[in-house]
Amino acid sequence: MHRIPIYQVDAFASRLFAGNPAAVMLLDRFLGDSLLRDIAAENNLAETAFLVPDGERYRLRWFTPTTEVPLCGHATLASAAVVMERLEPGRTEVIFESASGPLAVRRTQTGYVMNFPSRPSAPTRPPPNLAEALGAVPVEVLTDTFNYIAVLKDAQTVRALSPDIAAIARMDRVGVVVTAPGDASYDFVSRYFAPAKGIPEDPVTGGAHCALTPYWAARLNKTAFFAFQASRRGGELVCRLVDGRVELEGACVFYLEGKVTI
Repeated sequence: MHRIPIYQVDAFASRLFAGNPAAVMLLDRFLGDSLLRDIAAENNLAETAFLVPDGERYRLRWFTPTTEVPLCGHATLASAAVVMERLEPGRTEVIFESASGPLAVRRTQTGYVMNFPSRPSAPTRPPPNLAEALGAVPVEVLTDTFNYIAVLKDAQTVRALSPDIAAIARMDRVGVVVTAPGDASYDFVSRYFAPAKGIPEDPVTGGAHCALTPYWAARLNKTAFFAFQASRRGGELVCRLVDGRVELEGACVFYLEGKVTI
């Protein structure tokens, strides 16, 4: 029987019930993959992060309710908050060893800054039925290793989308990022649909911004951005392109702390 500490944290949020909730679970070793998937499915959040201490660092894996993923921004942010606010209070930096390499996170006065790999994208021919699935005609379509990126004409179109999730699930990429020039104080806005990973719409997505940051850097001729992911919960991110990598900055709010018996 295992008694596993669990934390549920709203990431990329400065108040409860905003941003993207992630579960963070502390283990002394990784359990079997099928059990980790079952735990993540039981948590029923976009991602569950599993942490294992490794000297001064932590090993980190992320699972959606259906599969393991190679990178997850909001659950990494939540994991950093757990390490620096609960496990090792007063610590100001941590490095996570992950499938995407070492990921450094440092604490700031208002939140945390993550250093992530960049995901360059390239223009591509729109996949069949993309416009019909989204309910909007993209002005440009790009792809990276994981997702299609559909650039729409304006922020209001992004905010108003009500896509055909089943049609998106049938595409030959795990997800579709939609984006447009920002409104209000935002440089750009976005949304992310990934039903193939068990996430119809992700509230706030760090991995998507690893592709959006270099894209908008080339479009807007700047390297720092204030971005908004326009899901129902919504989330704000500061994004920077630094030495070929992407910095993502945001805050966290703790919602739940307890133990799971397995």
